[in-house]
Amino acid sequence: MSEGVEWALHSCLNLAWIGPERAVASARLAAYHELPAAYLTKQLQALARAGIVTSVSGPKGGFRLARALDRITLMDVVAAVEGPDEAFRCAEIRQQGPGAGPAGSYAAECAIAGAMGRAELAWRRELTAQTLDDVRERAELQAPAAPDRIRHWFANV
Repeated sequence: MSEGVEWALHSCLNLAWIGPERAVASARLAAYHELPAAYLTKQLQALARAGIVTSVSGPKGGFRLARALDRITLMDVVAAVEGPDEAFRCAEIRQQGPGAGPAGSYAAECAIAGAMGRAELAWRRELTAQTLDDVRERAELQAPAAPDRIRHWFANV
């Protein structure tokens, strides 16, 4: 998974703490965590295509959340940034090289592909079961001052 997923998740939380009344430029969101603005913009555009954030044009433009945090799952963000494809793709290399059996002897699913598929399904279910609101709650328990600190920073930069 790319670091863009982490950046997108933090950006969503920051937008939630800043509030729905103002849009924030991607460069300002990037500056808060000292990230490359052009790369974060790509992540935000992917979130906009997925309907997670909206893009507002104009001098006070930028990004804001398109839906409430309790309606955005971690899987929504991962799929927006990484795409919907499975992480593991079996190329059936067991059928190549000197250890390959005769043609047609591979009717059963590859044991490795099966194990990876089950693990990915569990991973996707867990990401789908957690919303950004769940993450926000944990973040605020760990760092109760974070929302105010973020609102203050974005209001004064």
